Amino acid sequence: MFICGVKVNIYTDGSARGNPGRGGYGAVLLSGQHKKEMSAGFRLTTNNRMELLAVIVAIESMKLPNLDITIYTDSKYVCEAVEKKWVFGWEKKGFKDKKNPDLWKRFLTLYPLHTITFKWIKGHAGYAMNERCDQLATAAADGGNLAIDDFYEKEQVANNLL
Repeated sequence: MFICGVKVNIYTDGSARGNPGRGGYGAVLLSGQHKKEMSAGFRLTTNNRMELLAVIVAIESMKLPNLDITIYTDSKYVCEAVEKKWVFGWEKKGFKDKKNPDLWKRFLTLYPLHTITFKWIKGHAGYAMNERCDQLATAAADGGNLAIDDFYEKEQVANNLL
């Protein structure tokens, strides 16, 4: 099992080559002496979707409930939506006119399972774990075997954008 204690630090980053374009996310999870890296790439997505998906996948990987999780991200979109509680207002309004409702709903099912704090850090400013997440995200976006971001692609087709 990955978790040996109650405190988990998660570093995340998302990338898109073009926006929209090929994309990927990267996450580094740290707890005690344990470290886990995660990443995946998608053939068509956006940077904000990858920033949020990195957070979601990292939280979903937790094996125990009620953890004290600190998420470090260079995404003001993700950080401020939660820390300033905007996402809860969006939820009450059914995410009307908001982007990424599928991912925000998925996040909101995970959020109450833990004590989660977000910390914004400046990207490309020398934070080792953030730089590693960027490497993971960009490598995933540039790699082969890219997954399909089903919700995003269907939304694009529905809006005649593809």
